[in-house]
Amino acid sequence: MVSGKHRVFVALGSNQGDRFRNIEAACNEIDNDEHMSVLQTSCLYETAPMYVLDQDNFLNGACEIETTLGPLALLDRLQAIEKRLGRRKTIDKGPRNIDLDILLYDDETVEHERLQIPHKLMLEREFVLRPLCDIIPHESPPSSHPIRTFSDYLRRLPPPESPLSPLTPLAPGIPPLTPSTSTRKTHLMSILNVTPDSFSDGGLHHHPTSTPTSIATTIQTHITHGATILDIGGQSTRPHAPQISASEELSRILPALTAFHSLPSSLTSPVTLSIDTYRASVAASAVAAGAHLINDVSAGSMDPDMLPTLVRLGCTVCLMHMRGTPDTMTRLTDYEPLGLIETVGRELAERVRAAEKAGVRRWRIILDPGIGFAKTQDQNLELLRRFGELREHEGLRGLPWLVGTSRKGFVGKITGVKEARERVWGTAAAVTAAVQGGAEVVRVHDVREMGQVVKMADAIWRV
Repeated sequence: MVSGKHRVFVALGSNQGDRFRNIEAACNEIDNDEHMSVLQTSCLYETAPMYVLDQDNFLNGACEIETTLGPLALLDRLQAIEKRLGRRKTIDKGPRNIDLDILLYDDETVEHERLQIPHKLMLEREFVLRPLCDIIPHESPPSSHPIRTFSDYLRRLPPPESPLSPLTPLAPGIPPLTPSTSTRKTHLMSILNVTPDSFSDGGLHHHPTSTPTSIATTIQTHITHGATILDIGGQSTRPHAPQISASEELSRILPALTAFHSLPSSLTSPVTLSIDTYRASVAASAVAAGAHLINDVSAGSMDPDMLPTLVRLGCTVCLMHMRGTPDTMTRLTDYEPLGLIETVGRELAERVRAAEKAGVRRWRIILDPGIGFAKTQDQNLELLRRFGELREHEGLRGLPWLVGTSRKGFVGKITGVKEARERVWGTAAAVTAAVQGGAEVVRVHDVREMGQVVKMADAIWRV
């Protein structure tokens, strides 16, 4: 620890208004204070109220911060943030738009009429321990006798009536992803490539060969067939695809965004609008035009401005595993000596840490194993076969996953189907495997057919 700087863990809570935005606003206030900064965050969990039961459910989480302030001075700053964000105490333990509590301060024990550290009863509350275990599962609270880690304390709690699930927001007014809820429905992300050269549908929706009216019709069809997320891409990521400028990529995407927003809100309001891009400037312009989610195949590695831009935008991002670039990835398939699952897990965890270091909150992250990107046929199959193991990798637990297998080359090689658009049955088997492995989102071209596949797979495994 740097002299004069202290490592502190703060509990985050909200049960009024836009709970995600309230907690994010509090974290931003901490970051904007010259004496404090957020180092990392936990997932956010929805929990029922305690003591005063006649109030809405809470979102609870935790963050690690670095500060030069002493415990009481830090308490004053956090309470000032609560006040600035509009917290008004009406009844004790009642509704509040933001709640910030100091859980741990270095390894110190503090007993004061205003402050007790470690926080009273924290080791008895799952909604405190579980977020802490997202950040420091193998560390121990001060004066733990015998020495037990936070994970040990969490395991010793009685089983809850309803297991807590982390929540990942998609778009305003749309239910968040809940990866630990066994009965959740798998989301269909439909692919809308507005490019002339994507590997399986290039040119189909490319403007100006496709009119805004025809794009709107395609979007409407996708939604009618069950798409809950629409993924628009203006730059092909197939191997050796020509790289266009950001302005040209945006010129392809914006008409599709306009077409989406031209449709009746009764049709589009339950749909999340995703942009498939690795360019920060495209992401920023697309979000300004109404997009909700950024799907970055490079996990923020191909544009150094992407992660800081995502922080400024405050939107959710999908970080995909890939090595190199689309031009070089086919030569980067050696995962020895640790093996495929361990290596992909470690490399994805590194991208998660890079995103968190930049200021992306953990609850804003979705992961993608990168089927077909820097993977051989056998490796693609291994990823699907052992997907459940990857989900449980250290540093990735609790995060939701998107899996894209639709019409990919390994499906064609195994089934003997050359034409990408005819790879429906092979894709169906791969989508089923992704659902069985726990994917929250599957990315598909054939929305009607895969919608039926997902309904059946959910009926089998989401029980």
